Amino acid sequence: MAVRFATLDAWLAWQERLHPAAIELGLDRVRRVLDALGLRAFACPVITVGGTNGKGSCVALLDSILRAAGLRVGAFTSPHLVRYNERIRVNGREATDLELMQAFERVSDARDDVSLTFFEYNTLAALCLFAATPLDAVVLEVGMGGRLDAVNVIDPDVSLIVSIGMDHAEWLGPTLEDIGREKAGIMRARRPTVLGSATMPDSVRAAARSLAAQLIEPERGFRWRPAGAGWSWEGRSTSLADLPRPALAGSCQFGNAAAVLAVIEALAPRLTVGPDAIRRGLASVVLPGRFQRIERNGVEWVLDVAHNVAAAETLARNLEEAPAAGRTLAVFGALRDKDVAGIARILQPRVSEWLLADLGGERGLTAAELKQRAFAQQTARVEIAGALDAALAAAELRAAPADRVVVFGSFHMVGPALEWLRLYSRSPSG
Repeated sequence: MAVRFATLDAWLAWQERLHPAAIELGLDRVRRVLDALGLRAFACPVITVGGTNGKGSCVALLDSILRAAGLRVGAFTSPHLVRYNERIRVNGREATDLELMQAFERVSDARDDVSLTFFEYNTLAALCLFAATPLDAVVLEVGMGGRLDAVNVIDPDVSLIVSIGMDHAEWLGPTLEDIGREKAGIMRARRPTVLGSATMPDSVRAAARSLAAQLIEPERGFRWRPAGAGWSWEGRSTSLADLPRPALAGSCQFGNAAAVLAVIEALAPRLTVGPDAIRRGLASVVLPGRFQRIERNGVEWVLDVAHNVAAAETLARNLEEAPAAGRTLAVFGALRDKDVAGIARILQPRVSEWLLADLGGERGLTAAELKQRAFAQQTARVEIAGALDAALAAAELRAAPADRVVVFGSFHMVGPALEWLRLYSRSPSG
């Protein structure tokens, strides 16, 4: 059933209503539309990035390094922070509204009566755009899980599983073994899979054995070490010294970058990426909303998605490694399916004062609900601030020079906060 809309916003609003459920894991419907589009494979290498945390960083690092080598790259990631167009990039450029609408039309013409979720439509549009462009590599980020995620309709040449942690348990299972089994679904038989962490559930390695997948693990297939102001990396056949620190903030990015280099090594000689390109790509990578630091009037603002316990642990570690001279104020909001008590417990030692914000929509917690769930035993230093704009304004008024404001808990927090800072801060955008 073909449809047409005149604006991108109209297309997106229609897609949000198209399927009766916001999330429905499974590949059958996506495969039917993909077959109608004739898009089941790419001539260039495909890298699929899965895991709980670190996926966005690894996609950004892969995209930056491969493009620094002069390669043409299609990169798909989700969700977006400010604009939907951020999700689909071709050669470092966000897809335009016109390109997206043309891709949506192709999907609409092909789907007949197949109902698609918002994310499934998004994935198919990305694949359409990539197929219409001469590319040297395609990088796909899993949305949720792996085995039944829409991205998994495309067979990767190399899979990267960055990390496994507790998140989306209602969809993926109640234990780390269950979650690992679902995320291992992006592996392919006899093809390389890179693990971003040596700490993985047994189910991940069991899946690799059952597929005879080539597992490339830290300290076995590759290793990295700090070296002076930079670091060094050693793979199965390549060694690199005097590498610059990844331009993404936080010590966790060394591990992410090391795994990315293992992916690139696994794709040789199909992709040629020299040491100079690796250095340029590491030094120039950009990813908003991941420990992003903005200074305004002597106050440091830190924006970090940090939407689960493992991500909160990383945020706490990053805050410890870069301490503020003054107080730390936290603007916190979250979705209903998150372990907000666990997140708050991890960050409480790093926070002087909490401002709780409403997160809109059916999936978002109100500030009052967030306080009840996360701070039931604590009332001091915790304030229900209401709407996000109000919480941000309150934080800006209270923060003195040398203080720090940390905005975190969801993409739905960080994206609007970025826009708010640009429009309403007391000083010009930095």
